[in-house]
Amino acid sequence: MRLDVYLVEKGYAPTREKAQAMIMAGLVLVDGRVITKPGTKVKEGQKIEVKEPPKYVSRAGYKLEWALQRFNLNVKDMIALDVGSSTGGFTQCLLMHGVKRVYAVDVGRGQMDPKLRYDPRVVLYEETDARELTEEHIPQSVDLITVDVSFISARKVLPNVLRFLKEDGVLLVLVKPQFELEPKKVKKGIVREDEFKKEAILSVIEFLRSFGMNIGGVIKAKPKGTKGNEEFFVLAGKKLKNIDDINLVVEDAIREVV
Repeated sequence: MRLDVYLVEKGYAPTREKAQAMIMAGLVLVDGRVITKPGTKVKEGQKIEVKEPPKYVSRAGYKLEWALQRFNLNVKDMIALDVGSSTGGFTQCLLMHGVKRVYAVDVGRGQMDPKLRYDPRVVLYEETDARELTEEHIPQSVDLITVDVSFISARKVLPNVLRFLKEDGVLLVLVKPQFELEPKKVKKGIVREDEFKKEAILSVIEFLRSFGMNIGGVIKAKPKGTKGNEEFFVLAGKKLKNIDDINLVVEDAIREVV
């Protein structure tokens, strides 16, 4: 039996996604060894330990926490827009770090964890395409926008959502190279070549610059994507100090071991 399935069946986690988040965060031990692959096979009789309950409802929460720490971002008392909220990992992380209100937007339905869905600080828009957001959805300018979208380029949603960002606001985009590149550069859903990863990151950066955004930093995301894809956070904002040698910073992020 797969380890993630085992955790759900034995009541350690309510869903497979949460079980996978626990495993990939290094919280699960099998016979005393930390296992980080959700598909690891386990048998009855093996000793399964969970070090602690998961901090976040999904792996996304750990990713954003990593980015906030690396970029030294203080989001306390901010108003945020979370694009691609899904189960609510980013939203939960923002709330835990002091954000006052989160406008959470996702094209899906019924994914947001109940404890976040009914949190009065969360304004949830399900079955909503970020490209179609209006002031009726977001009636105020926001201090922070986070973007974590799949099966579509982040560049598709950025033009519409950027108009909700305050002049001195900041943007955190999770760049997923497999969704930024043409299909021939993606093998079985995975982007392996560093040159293609760089191409994907720079395509988002140049797109942001065309909207007058400065680039404040680029880092490798932790943990990796669900299929092992490397992902990258780009920090941007009109009032941020611009990176001088963006090529060097991007190359360093790709080489970084996290």
